[in-house]
Amino acid sequence: MRNGDDLEGFDGEASSASMISAASSPYQPTTEPVSQRRGLGGLRCDLDYLRGTLGRLKLAEVLLALTAFICIETIMECSPCEGLYFFEFVSCSALVVTGALLLLFSLNLHTRIPQINWNLTDLVNTGLSTFFFFIASVVLAALNHKTGAEIAAVVFGFLAMAVYAVNTFLAIKKWRMSSRQQSSRQSSDYIRARTESREVVHRPEIQRLDA
Repeated sequence: MRNGDDLEGFDGEASSASMISAASSPYQPTTEPVSQRRGLGGLRCDLDYLRGTLGRLKLAEVLLALTAFICIETIMECSPCEGLYFFEFVSCSALVVTGALLLLFSLNLHTRIPQINWNLTDLVNTGLSTFFFFIASVVLAALNHKTGAEIAAVVFGFLAMAVYAVNTFLAIKKWRMSSRQQSSRQSSDYIRARTESREVVHRPEIQRLDA
């Protein structure tokens, strides 16, 4: 039988061995917060964005584009059909792209792809959607047969254009603000780097230590 000293020594050796094995093991326990981990497990809905102005505009754009697309899809006969097909393409494209951006922004997925300028992406989408909804609505208004579905599609098309125009204005302001912040950050980093380099030049003892 082992006495108390032997057991204590054995426990100490076992704990030391476990610490060494844990330190050398490639499977280390992570201390990274769960909210910062990659993957789909950390998804959460950003209610602040959905309750804000841009989030509400995005929701309105998706609903208006969907309604306009449903109205145009209920039309069974057309002659000529070019205006109808163009309006169908515009409403469907706006619905898909804006819906994808709404999903990315509301779930904060865009923060995981910082290589993309999302403010500029949103600006381009809203600007193009405003322009094409205006053209498609004007063409459909000029070439329709005064049916209820066509008139409803034209009305929702102009409403979507108006909402996209407001979003474009706000997106321009946000993009300009982010560009100014980025340029000021870069200038401050440049000034800090120049200051540090001048300190190294005026302090030769730092150069000797580095050498």
